[in-house]
Amino acid sequence: MGIIKYPMLSKDKALLVLEDGSVFFGYSMGAKGETGGEIVFNTSMTGYQEILTDPSYKGQIVVMTYTQIGNYGVNNIDIESNKVQVNGFVIKELSPIVSNWRAIKDLDSYLKEYNVVGIWGIDTRALVKKIRTRGVIRGVISTEDLNPLSLWKKARQIPDISKQDLVPQVATKEIYYWNEGDWDLYKNQYRKKINDRPLVAVIDFGVKFNILRKFVEYGCAVAVLPPNLPIEEIEKLKPDGIFLSNGPGDPQKVIQGIKIAKYFFGKLPVMGICLGHQIIGLALGAQTFKLKFGHHGGNHPVKNLITGKVEITAQNHNFAINPETLPKEMEITHINLLDLTLEGMKHRHLPIMSVQYHPEASPGPHDSFYIFEEFKKLMEGKY
Repeated sequence: MGIIKYPMLSKDKALLVLEDGSVFFGYSMGAKGETGGEIVFNTSMTGYQEILTDPSYKGQIVVMTYTQIGNYGVNNIDIESNKVQVNGFVIKELSPIVSNWRAIKDLDSYLKEYNVVGIWGIDTRALVKKIRTRGVIRGVISTEDLNPLSLWKKARQIPDISKQDLVPQVATKEIYYWNEGDWDLYKNQYRKKINDRPLVAVIDFGVKFNILRKFVEYGCAVAVLPPNLPIEEIEKLKPDGIFLSNGPGDPQKVIQGIKIAKYFFGKLPVMGICLGHQIIGLALGAQTFKLKFGHHGGNHPVKNLITGKVEITAQNHNFAINPETLPKEMEITHINLLDLTLEGMKHRHLPIMSVQYHPEASPGPHDSFYIFEEFKKLMEGKY
């Protein structure tokens, strides 16, 4: 029997104002107050809790393109970090009904708990169309200052995400070990697995929990490390491979991560996902650039150039590698079929591989889980 709740929908006024002067009138959702950031849209139909807790969204306001949000509530299970990470949340319709046997609270209460300001009841189609036409745009949501001119001025003062070093705000401050695998439907809990080898040293720039779960599920031991950990401290752990995680912001700001990648090239297998993929590119001498409005969603088609298969993938990034700047030793393995951007690569001679998309999904399709098995084989010397 499902848990049915009827949260009271707020009719308190809220405004979303963009740096170009566009004004959207709506209703308050979550915490009262004011927040700003770059606005991006996510095309996933489900998985809003995973999106809210994804550290890669730090510094951004997320707009959901699907119209009804909040219908299955939230729980303590479907999380990708220990808190809500987005700067703000924008939706069309906040469901007045929560119906799911796993739900413990409604979305509005969840946002209040983490002091996240949101707005609902606006024309999200018009907002998404503007972002697609103009590109990523800065904006402010407020429940206090309802003066459009005042908010427009504030929106124009928000620093570009390329000028912010966001990784320290989401990364771990100390080493910890992870032994949680996939969800066990019969026991209603995550499987605990104690794996000895291979040991993956995860450099945490804002890693999603499901990446760690997948490594464990595929038989790896996992140590999660701060991004500023000295290289000699990493070597003391005697890892079998180095994994560079996802995370927020411009990869060019992650100087220590680039140094770590360079140092371990040729010494240990190295893999990157999302920001980690871009860091590997920079460490190899390639260049990165900011996409017009980024890739955010669970339905992006990516072609695997090795197998010829098309994978439907989960994505969340604002930057990409310029493939024309890659050294000739790198082979492009995946491309995005929507805009032909680089989605995966591997070294022709060394155990180095990376993908731009999120093979662990959460939320999203499961087409690309094999990536974790491939990296495990690299660590076991089977490449």
